[in-house]
Amino acid sequence: MSETGSLTERRRAATRLEIARTAARLFTEHGASGTTAEAIAAAAGIGLRTFYRYSRTKEDAVAPLLTVGGDAWRARLAATEPGAPLLPAVERAIRASLGAGDEDGDLASVRGLLRAAGEDPDLAAVWYRVNRDSEAGLLPILARIAPGADPLELRLVAAAATDAIRVALESWAEGEEHAAPVELAVRCLRALTAGLPRRP
Repeated sequence: MSETGSLTERRRAATRLEIARTAARLFTEHGASGTTAEAIAAAAGIGLRTFYRYSRTKEDAVAPLLTVGGDAWRARLAATEPGAPLLPAVERAIRASLGAGDEDGDLASVRGLLRAAGEDPDLAAVWYRVNRDSEAGLLPILARIAPGADPLELRLVAAAATDAIRVALESWAEGEEHAAPVELAVRCLRALTAGLPRRP
């Protein structure tokens, strides 16, 4: 990809994320039923046609915000050396990602979104789709770290890690705790992987 093409893609990604943050704020403040695509576009400072170039529906607009955390933790996990013990590597990546701070306020925005998703099936569907895609994206990373592992075991680790973070975030969103749910995510991971072998 050329430098110009890369810059264009970065700008598009930044615009998508800004629209997602705007949509999340409106969903948090007004709920899904009280938020329109027109309102999101106006608040983001773009035209409605531009909005629909970036998102098929108002609910889909939040996907980049829900994806950014998963992208970050998979990137941390991908930096693991092949042959490293798999489950400790997954736990370290979760700790590093969820414990990295929330300078952009994205985690707080996710809390509002998850609360809104509890009352709107279309918004909930976006959340579950993001999690499904994240699980699929984990598999090749896990296979590179543990090249000799049983494929079924890798699928179980991918499912457990994804669900551990999902359940932790959903439980955290229901409460009032301000700190990121790092320990809750690790607790969920350990519970969900208790039956898997701990390889050296």
